[in-house]
Amino acid sequence: MLARQSLARARGPAVAAAAAPTQARNMATLREIELRLKSVRNIEKITKSMKMIASTKLAKAQRAMQAGKQYGVANAEVFEHTPSETPAKRKLFVVVSSDKGLCGGIHSSVTKQTRRVFADKDSVVEKDSPIMVIGDKSKAQLSRALPGNLVMSFNQIGRDIPTFADAAGVADLIISSGVEYDSVAIVYNKFVSAISYESAIIEVDTEKALQEAPGFKAYEMEDDVTKDLAEFALANAIYAALVEGHACEQSARRNAMDNASKNASDMISRLQMQYNRGRQAAITNELVDIITGASAL
Repeated sequence: MLARQSLARARGPAVAAAAAPTQARNMATLREIELRLKSVRNIEKITKSMKMIASTKLAKAQRAMQAGKQYGVANAEVFEHTPSETPAKRKLFVVVSSDKGLCGGIHSSVTKQTRRVFADKDSVVEKDSPIMVIGDKSKAQLSRALPGNLVMSFNQIGRDIPTFADAAGVADLIISSGVEYDSVAIVYNKFVSAISYESAIIEVDTEKALQEAPGFKAYEMEDDVTKDLAEFALANAIYAALVEGHACEQSARRNAMDNASKNASDMISRLQMQYNRGRQAAITNELVDIITGASAL
């Protein structure tokens, strides 16, 4: 009997010591879940606000895109009637992206399209063709994939709806850069609908290519005419690509923020259920301890 009592006394402190860390661990876990719930709720508020802002900007971007597309249509008609006799081998690739993120994989789309052109074995494009990038996002990606081809980059374009002055400034810098090329290939995101887009390429001929085209040889023109036309056509194409890419970016950002808000809502539901279960378990353990203590008395 004395041995049993001494054994019970020896076990008592051990059981109490084991029970205390369990309750402390439950309290710590509940505290962690509560802090995580608070942070996820804050993130949900931010993503919902960004979705509303992107929806407002998308409506403005779509109106600007409809007006800017007319510039690209005019370019396409000119070059359709003046096809080049020989395909250009040394192309200047102008990749259109932006400086902002949080819009899904829209910047990776134009980067992958550019990489596919250079990786295509059947393509006549020279592997050392120069690349110029509008936007820091695609610049960071292409500087890792094709560092030897990157010759120039532009930033601070597309913070708001792009204007023709922005496109004209980019075209002027491209022409005055001294980079040699046979034609310009503008890689941009083509607006399909409010929830989808696809990468596309606009081809723009140079002054030399226009002079050698059969459609221009049939007429007597001064050199300044083809020079001005080539510069204006390049600015037109860049402007059309900028406004369409901007609309795609706002659409992708709205969809990304919508998906992020839904994911945050689902995470809040799971964490709330986990918190309720943990809190109920802690209350049950405390009740068991109280009832056990009362029974012992």
